[in-house]
Amino acid sequence: MAMSTERQVSGSDQWQRISGLVEQVNHVVRSIAQPSLTQLVLRFSLAVPFWRSGVNKWDGFLQLNDVAVFLFSSEFKLHLPGGPYPFPAPAVMAFVVGCAEILFPILLVLGLATRLTGFGLLMMTLVVQFTVPDGWPIHVTWAAMALAIMAWGPGRISLDHWIERGKG
Repeated sequence: MAMSTERQVSGSDQWQRISGLVEQVNHVVRSIAQPSLTQLVLRFSLAVPFWRSGVNKWDGFLQLNDVAVFLFSSEFKLHLPGGPYPFPAPAVMAFVVGCAEILFPILLVLGLATRLTGFGLLMMTLVVQFTVPDGWPIHVTWAAMALAIMAWGPGRISLDHWIERGKG
């Protein structure tokens, strides 16, 4: 009986040490992954692929390049049931998408109109998914980032936060 009690005590001590170690590691992780830093990184991470796509569509200020228009008029199709279907008004779509791919990342990085911008990028991600269905592994990560931004907002490192603080 005494040996059984000794094993229980030493086993309990081991679990307490392991539990203490896990709590210390969790404390370090929480101090590194501050919510505002995480939100800032999410905003930058979602902005980058859209920005990179957007800058490739322009030859100059409000001057869409021929490749962007060609892609929307000839290459890109919406893969919906019964389709694929061509994009309606491809030149207009190319211009609107090109503008959104520049404007939304800028707003996202600044943290301005962040939740609305996250929603806009989520909608763009859905259209991209319907256009390039095989790209779903990356598209689902974009959707997850957009949803996280929409759910938790921009964080304290943002113009939205500073504007709210200014309102009192």
